[in-house]
Amino acid sequence: MKHYLSFISVAIFSIFIGSQITEGALLLPYWQSLSPVEFHSYYNEFGPSIGKFYTVLTIIAALIPIIISIYAKTINSDALKLSIISSLLALLFVSSFYIYFKDANELFYQTSLSEEALKIELTTWSYWHWGRVIVECFSLAFLILAIVRIQNAHNPDNTLTENDRSR
Repeated sequence: MKHYLSFISVAIFSIFIGSQITEGALLLPYWQSLSPVEFHSYYNEFGPSIGKFYTVLTIIAALIPIIISIYAKTINSDALKLSIISSLLALLFVSSFYIYFKDANELFYQTSLSEEALKIELTTWSYWHWGRVIVECFSLAFLILAIVRIQNAHNPDNTLTENDRSR
């Protein structure tokens, strides 16, 4: 596997996690500071674009370990186990959308949550979100381990080849 492909794969996945951390650290506290009327107005205006952004980024991030798994299988690499763990964790963070976030987000669009109900739902949303971020971080860690193992298998002494030096 080319070094630049490895770098791009890890970078994209890391950007995805960074965006998730940003959502939890910046957007969520902002949402929690709003009254129900303000929140529902905000969410109805920006929810669709936020959803589209995260849908695309999540799909791309989740496909990366799956593609690495397929690559590890085709080259018969012992990195396959690590990439499969990363892939399973990726499927877990994707499935969390269908297990919790899809219905919660739909509740936000309905604009019917009282102040107390909204506070409770945003707190629950927060727990799910940060749990998902932890799963994503583990997925990234196993992805990096798999990529490193693949790279080391192609260059076991960890030295630059003549080809690498010329780049």
